[in-house]
Amino acid sequence: MPDRRSGRAGFRDVRPHSVPVGPAPPRPDEEITQAMDQPAPLSGYRQGMSHPHPELKAAPPLPEGGLRVVALGGLGEIGRNMTVFEHAGKLLIVDCGVLFPEETQPGVDVILPDFTSIRDRLDDVVAVVLTHGHEDHIGGVPYLLRERRDIPVVGSKLTLAFLEAKLKEHGIRPRAVRVREGDRRGFGPFDCEFVAVNHSIPDSLAVAIRTRAGMVLHTGDFKMDQFPLDDRITDLRAFARLGEEGVDLFLTDSTNAEVPGFTTSERELNPAIEQVMRTAPRRVIVSSFASHVHRIQQVLDAAHQYGRKVAFVGRSMVRNMGIARDLGYLKVPSGLVVSTKELEKLPDHKVTLVCTGSQGEPMAALSRMANRDHMIRIGKGDTVLLASSLIPGNENAIYRVINGLTRWGAHVVHKGNAKVHVSGHASAGELVYCYNIVKPRNVMPVHGEWRHLRANGDLAIRTGVDPDRVVIAEDGVVVDLVDGRVSITGKVPAGNVYVDGMEVGGATEASLKDRLTLAEEGVVTVVAIVDADTGALAEPPDFLARGFVHDDATFEPVVPVIEKTLATAAEEGVGDARQLEQLIARAVANWAFRTHRRKPLIIPVIIDA
Repeated sequence: MPDRRSGRAGFRDVRPHSVPVGPAPPRPDEEITQAMDQPAPLSGYRQGMSHPHPELKAAPPLPEGGLRVVALGGLGEIGRNMTVFEHAGKLLIVDCGVLFPEETQPGVDVILPDFTSIRDRLDDVVAVVLTHGHEDHIGGVPYLLRERRDIPVVGSKLTLAFLEAKLKEHGIRPRAVRVREGDRRGFGPFDCEFVAVNHSIPDSLAVAIRTRAGMVLHTGDFKMDQFPLDDRITDLRAFARLGEEGVDLFLTDSTNAEVPGFTTSERELNPAIEQVMRTAPRRVIVSSFASHVHRIQQVLDAAHQYGRKVAFVGRSMVRNMGIARDLGYLKVPSGLVVSTKELEKLPDHKVTLVCTGSQGEPMAALSRMANRDHMIRIGKGDTVLLASSLIPGNENAIYRVINGLTRWGAHVVHKGNAKVHVSGHASAGELVYCYNIVKPRNVMPVHGEWRHLRANGDLAIRTGVDPDRVVIAEDGVVVDLVDGRVSITGKVPAGNVYVDGMEVGGATEASLKDRLTLAEEGVVTVVAIVDADTGALAEPPDFLARGFVHDDATFEPVVPVIEKTLATAAEEGVGDARQLEQLIARAVANWAFRTHRRKPLIIPVIIDA
């Protein structure tokens, strides 16, 4: 049988081979506590930190005994996390999430990683390891399993429960492998050990991946909350033990690398949430991520304390909180949660609603309430609590929702005016702490935009990691660990794959550009009846415009422009209808810009007389 992988320079078979790994590089004796109190400068990047170049080509074959690491999402962006590890001819995937669209991507539901580089190697995938249950880490799994349904999916109890509910909607039953902290499982040539980490969702895990090329420690999303709501702290003893064994490559969460100090504990939000429940004169509407179990627990506890009943609103919120309650991750006092119909019978000051839409998503419950497009009508005296952060790129949408809610008389409590959210990610002080415990030989910052990755890399350098061993990569960049050192060796395709309704990959950058043009500039359809013999207009053209402000006389000046264009085409012997349409489109577009400073989408239609 021919080798289907021979055409993939980025991922090809290698045979197992033992590679000796040298001792860890020496570390400075100086204190680096300054990183606890101030964000790191970008000096490390200038000192020699490895970084990708636009001219990168396809990577050469992976040397025998080496380990290849390729992020297909999550680098240079917040979301779409997916990292592929290759060793001994097999592939291990860590996370497979989605990215949510920005305003410049109209009509897009979610954005997936690009599976192109592994599509003809799906039989070599030994497992997909999920670090936790947030959408930006599990949302892409259904689309991956569509291409090969029997890939083992590895995760903790809550993570798999969230995923299985999602997969049920796609008609897929996963081959699930449940693990918990302390477990150690082998998947092909990858020996995986799972470590408890604290995040904004229960049951989060880091994963140590042992191979003959060396050990990789991938933190997933994590922080070091010393007083977590579920009393499950990040296992720094395991980090230290792995560091003593020797971590050859450390993949670390970069989201808060620019934030000084330590991330605030979740428990410090209780006073602000309780104050809202205590002082709100009417209903309290809380908006949060549908998977933020810890935050919902705080809301439930405060509502119960002040005699309010709670109803969940939104399909994903109802589903996920039901799962969390059934598995024991969400503690719900008896009689506290009721249906929305039951809430209608209660006085407003006894009502709390928990819904989705904290990021301004157009179809989420909170956005629809702000637009008066929901059965729940926001009114004067209602209090809306946005118990989440602002994901970069969503600011405009979120403030639009806040303004809409305020317009109807609601008092909106959010991160900007009250302490109602803390991050789920480690700040600079925590990252430095981990670097000093783990003492990695090589570092590859993950999960973050460019500024976050560079700041994280600089923190690693300041703790003594050789700048040449800190790799700042981006999606699709191939990073090889060979003989104990990492290097960038090439790239694979890693573009955006858009999900638009039921269609996956149908929307393109070009079609999104057309959508933006339609939204911002309008569309003009030009119907021209042309004499086939002379190439001239048989009668004045018709103009059909939408989103392009005009009256009946608007297009009169462009008729001579079209006539001149057709005359010139006739002189040059151009008679093909498609070519004439392109010429008319260009002429009308130029006229529209010169005259109105607008760039509408021009749709020309030529009809033979």
